[in-house]
Amino acid sequence: MGYLDVASVDHALPDGRPLLREVSLRVGDGERLALIGANGAGKTTLLRIILGEIVPEAGAVTRTGGLGVMRQFLTGATVHALLLSLAPPQVREAGLALESAEHAMEEDPSTSRQMAFASALTRWGEAGGYEAEVLWDVCTVAALGTTFEGCRDRAVASLSGGEQKRLALEALLRGPDETLLLDEPDNFLDVPGKRWLEERLVESGKNVLYVSHDRELLDRTATGIVTLELGAAGNTAWTHPGGFSTYPEARERRFARLDEQRRRWDEEHAKLRALVQMYKQKAAYNSDMASRYRAAQTRLERFEQAGPPEEQPREQKLGMRLRGGRTGKRAIICRSLELTGLMDPFDLEVRFGDRVAVLGSNGSGKSHFLRLLAAGGSDPDPEHLPVAEVPIERVEHAGTARLGARVRPGWFAQTHGRADLLGRTLLEILHRGDEHRAGRPREEAARALARYELARSAEQTFESLSGGQQARFQILLLELGGATLLLLDEPTDNLDLESAEALQQALAAFEGTVVAVTHDRWFVRDMDRFVVFGADGAVRESDVPVWDEARVERSRG
Repeated sequence: MGYLDVASVDHALPDGRPLLREVSLRVGDGERLALIGANGAGKTTLLRIILGEIVPEAGAVTRTGGLGVMRQFLTGATVHALLLSLAPPQVREAGLALESAEHAMEEDPSTSRQMAFASALTRWGEAGGYEAEVLWDVCTVAALGTTFEGCRDRAVASLSGGEQKRLALEALLRGPDETLLLDEPDNFLDVPGKRWLEERLVESGKNVLYVSHDRELLDRTATGIVTLELGAAGNTAWTHPGGFSTYPEARERRFARLDEQRRRWDEEHAKLRALVQMYKQKAAYNSDMASRYRAAQTRLERFEQAGPPEEQPREQKLGMRLRGGRTGKRAIICRSLELTGLMDPFDLEVRFGDRVAVLGSNGSGKSHFLRLLAAGGSDPDPEHLPVAEVPIERVEHAGTARLGARVRPGWFAQTHGRADLLGRTLLEILHRGDEHRAGRPREEAARALARYELARSAEQTFESLSGGQQARFQILLLELGGATLLLLDEPTDNLDLESAEALQQALAAFEGTVVAVTHDRWFVRDMDRFVVFGADGAVRESDVPVWDEARVERSRG
């Protein structure tokens, strides 16, 4: 069994700021190590150092055995090219040489070119190419439902994001590499796909280092968790030798222990300084005290040279304050509502304070339903207009969707849905306000951004932010807008773990109604009602979350 070892790695950003400091981790013996941390903590940089794409300023990376790699964004124009890119180096090199020789022979079928092709074919066999093709056939049948020869030249762009990820994971998990490096392998997978991944990771017996923000997947698969912890002198790594269910408590105990160690060090430091000062005063009028004064000085110097204990990492301090307010008892009333071409007519009543999860397959109309409510319903009164100037595309429907008294919708759109924020800095957006949200003085706006860990991004435009930063800023706008009905479309998709936890805590304290479209199984734990957009075109309620609903295929006019 191979292993991967990262020892005391240091790395600085191009402007000289330290990013990583003495980062160490080890994965072997079939361990599944999850790498987590705040957005910008250096997870991607660390993966690139492991792959040899970045040379660290200090430290070393060693490994034995094969290393299989799946990047966040897959490469390869065709299915064959994608699978070849995931193969072991000797297969990959022989495959590229074979392709080159084949193209050359097609252009010039001379004897020398034919001999070169035959030689490349021999090297392909010696490198294990034919065995790889047998493996790829198994993978394409499992992921795409067709043989390798049947889809060899199919464009990768014609596959859905989930199909691409499933194919790559099939190849790596079934392949010969003993250690796998996976960057957000669950992205684009639906919940049944994530469940498959969880089972295969556990069954594979491989060493796996992976990055994921899916707390349920972490809980079901991780045997250890490496956290990149924020620090002024560079981010460090702490390894929790257990699963995600025990991680929060272990982290709290760690922070309490570091606090206690620092408190004791400060107390001892103060005692030694006081001792030096006392002997200094006595030595001023009693020469017999001079030796004791020098000894106390030496003791203090040695204590200070040894330095304080490990510094407690800086935690993200997210102060989300979703307040809400009292509304009528009935917050949403749908009567014979039909989302044209998507869902059959249905009735639904949501009461003040409900936490409703809207579930179902992609394309079933869940986001359309949220957009209809975000616009204020079928025929909105002025009090039901949204709390932001976000343009909301009209949703074709029959029947009615109404909002109750004093219900003001606040919409968290998937990131691409906020065209109203493009081209403006965060400070500008908060300072100017809009028709529904009062502008904030610059200092007050800066304090609000700091509560969402966005102070350093205050002068950046909205579109230049990372996905996680955009998500946090949208939540801040909901807070400032005074919404009493929160309509959340995949709110945790781009949030790091601490931001997702902070959002759930804020929603728990929110005085109002929440309706959320989500595939986040951990997030859904806080919901108390589950509305399912079914494969048969019907909308129904369920006592438990439903994740395996098939895609809607029947035609509806």
